[in-house]
Amino acid sequence: MDIARPDISRQKRRRRLLSLIIGIFVLTIITVGLSRLKPALPRLDSAPFTDTVKFGSFLREVHGNGTLVPDDIRWITAASPGRVENILLLPGVTVEADTVLVELTNPELEQAAFEAESQWHAEEAQLDRLKVQLASERLTQRSVIASLKSDLAQAKIEAEADEDLLKDGLVPNLTAKRTRSRANELHDRHELEQERLTMSATSSSAQLRVQEAEVERLRKQYELKQRQVAALKVRAGIAGVLQRLGDERPLQVGQQLGVGAIIARIANPATLKAQIKVAETQARDIQFDQPALIDTRNGTIAGHVVRIDPAVQNGTVTVDVKLDAALPKGARPDLTVDGTITLERLEDVLYVGRPVNGQPESLVSLFKVVDGGKRAVRVQVKLGRTSVSSIEVAQGLVAGDQIILSDMTQYDGHEQIRLR
Repeated sequence: MDIARPDISRQKRRRRLLSLIIGIFVLTIITVGLSRLKPALPRLDSAPFTDTVKFGSFLREVHGNGTLVPDDIRWITAASPGRVENILLLPGVTVEADTVLVELTNPELEQAAFEAESQWHAEEAQLDRLKVQLASERLTQRSVIASLKSDLAQAKIEAEADEDLLKDGLVPNLTAKRTRSRANELHDRHELEQERLTMSATSSSAQLRVQEAEVERLRKQYELKQRQVAALKVRAGIAGVLQRLGDERPLQVGQQLGVGAIIARIANPATLKAQIKVAETQARDIQFDQPALIDTRNGTIAGHVVRIDPAVQNGTVTVDVKLDAALPKGARPDLTVDGTITLERLEDVLYVGRPVNGQPESLVSLFKVVDGGKRAVRVQVKLGRTSVSSIEVAQGLVAGDQIILSDMTQYDGHEQIRLR
């Protein structure tokens, strides 16, 4: 038969209770320990791009892209309306100043030039007729004066003779007075005709000036029409390269053009300048005559700033750079180039490579490499003036510090990171 052992059951219950208490105690200790552990540092998946803070001379520069453009450009426009009759050349050819590019026709203008010439010649004939008429009138006046002069001389002789005979009583007093009166009358008429001759000379000169002015007006009007007709043969005007025919659309035979319509663009390829587009945030320190270096991808050319566009277009400012050296081979208008403009040289400053989020005169949060490159800690850095790829360090770093330049926005919630 089985014998009951109550002491063994109590021992089993005690062991189970003790095991439970010990388990709870261990679990509590583990939980407290885990709660006091710091979270593991995040680790970069790839090697970041870093740079070391330097102290010394810092060259400030700005960079931009642009093109080579001719310094001497001539836009050819229509001096008078016309129809495109013939296109003699196509863009890309070299032309001289008197090279004919396009021939226009305008029958109305040619007719107007013919009529202007006819009016001019008719007025010239009128001037010649007036000269003959005035000369004839002057000769007639002189003839009258000559006749009066002869009659006056004869009348004076008769009057003097009658006065002598009157003294001897050979002629009546009335006869002597009559001859003297006639002589005086002829003298007055002679004086009047002399004054009329003088006045007629002044009047003739005035009439001739009026007629000559009209002839000159018609001559200039005819010459203007002639120049307009000659301008129907559109010439280059300067030596260079024909870059374009037409404005927005190519010029076509049969096209009707109005006064001022763009016909062609001529550029002198021997004198080129660079037009560089610089971001408006970097263009505020650009000044005239600052040195620049233009990279044509086939060589570099030194230059200097000659113009700064006062307007901002699409976030950029256009800067004109005059080239100070000979152009390299292959340089031509509209060639894409890179330009670097030197703003100033700063001495005895801290500077470092420009971080992704580094803006001039700003306070940024950067990661500084520590522990021999094992970790990086977040530091607040005040940045100063900027250059193309470098920026001044105003506060927060010292020479020799190594910082991460890569984009670290994904670690904004962390103060430290593991690098390896």
